[in-house]
Amino acid sequence: MQRRNATCAVIGAGDHIGSAIARRFAAEGYTVFAGRRTADKLHKLKSEIEAAGGQCVARGLDARKEDEVAAFLQAADAHAPLEVVVVNPGANVQFPILETTERVFRKVWEMACYAGFLAGRESARLMLARGRGTILFTGATASLRGGAGYAAFASAKAGLRNLAQAMARELGPQNIHVAHLVIDAGVDTEFVRERIKSRGGDPDALPPDTLMDPESVADAYWYLHGQSRDGWTFELDLRPYAERW
Repeated sequence: MQRRNATCAVIGAGDHIGSAIARRFAAEGYTVFAGRRTADKLHKLKSEIEAAGGQCVARGLDARKEDEVAAFLQAADAHAPLEVVVVNPGANVQFPILETTERVFRKVWEMACYAGFLAGRESARLMLARGRGTILFTGATASLRGGAGYAAFASAKAGLRNLAQAMARELGPQNIHVAHLVIDAGVDTEFVRERIKSRGGDPDALPPDTLMDPESVADAYWYLHGQSRDGWTFELDLRPYAERW
C-alpha cells in the first residue's frame, strides 16, 4: 500500500456503506477520518483498517452540530490535506403522514439535509484554500421521488440533492468535484434484512446479487473521486441488476 499525504473524511461511517467506503479509501493509501454519533462503534472499523496496513482516526461526531463538524474536518485537514469528504449520515424512517410528528420530521431533515449543508460548506471552505477536492453525498431512491410513508425522508433527501447540485455548479469551476449518488436499492445490511422479514420475506432465499454489497457501493465512490475533470459526473445511480425501477 502506497501511503498518500492526504485524508478522506467519512461523516456517517456506519457499519455498512460508510465503513465500506472508509476501508476502500484506506486501502488506496488515504488516512481516513471516520466519524459517527457513537465513537465506541468505530472500534471495529479502525481495527480492520489498521490490520490491513491502513490508517484510521475515529471520532465521535454529531453531524447536526456546526462546531463539531467544523472541528472534525479541520482536524482531518491538519493531519494531511483534506482531499475527499463523504457525507453519509443515515436517516431512513417510514411513518404514515398522520403519524409523522414534528420531532420526527425535523430530526430526519437535520440528519439527511442540514447535516449535508454543514459538511459541504465546511469541506468547501478548506478545499477552496488549496484549489482542489472531492465532496460526495449519499442519496437514495427518495432523493428523486416520494413514497408512501416517506414524507420526512424524501423531502430531506430531495433537499440534499438540490444542495449538492447547487454546490456542484458553484464549486466545479473552482476545481472542487461535487457528486451525488442515488443508492436505488436494498443494501445488504441487517436493517434491510429485518425489514424484508417483517414483510414476510426471506432474505436468504433471494437470488444472488439482489441486495447490493456495500463494497460495490464503495467502489463507485472511489471511481467518482478518480474521474478526470474533463468528464466529471454529478449524479450516479446505483442499483442491482434485479431492481425494479
